[in-house]
Amino acid sequence: MKTFVFTLFLTFSICGHAAVEYRKFDNAKQEQAYHSLISELRCLVCQNQTIADSNAELAKDLRRQVYEMLQQGKNQQQIVDYMTQRYGDFVLYRPPLKSKTLILWIGPVVFVVIGLLVLLLMSRRKNQADKKDKLSEQDEKRLRALLEEGEDS
Repeated sequence: MKTFVFTLFLTFSICGHAAVEYRKFDNAKQEQAYHSLISELRCLVCQNQTIADSNAELAKDLRRQVYEMLQQGKNQQQIVDYMTQRYGDFVLYRPPLKSKTLILWIGPVVFVVIGLLVLLLMSRRKNQADKKDKLSEQDEKRLRALLEEGEDS
């Protein structure tokens, strides 16, 4: 009896987590467009996931909205245009190069260049400091002579 109850609970617990979205498409091209779109659109809640990967409620709504727009006969570009008009370029996982998004594209390169310049300047300063700390050959000979005189006395 315990085994039966355990199996029953195990079955119900698995079914509770097995929520799968099923979408019926008219043709394979429409299905491919759907999967392409949900892989290109960013989840506005998660921000680092596409709406295909996210389980957020907004992502589910956006997937439903993409599906409905495809069923209405809209093409991929029309859907992308609608989403960017409504949510801005941030909804795109790869935003276009515009004056508004220029910092997103150039920012990482600028930070790497600044980091390399800082490393270069720090290494030059260290080399210059090392050169200043070194004694000339005459000064070294004088220092050794003074040390030897001090030991003799």
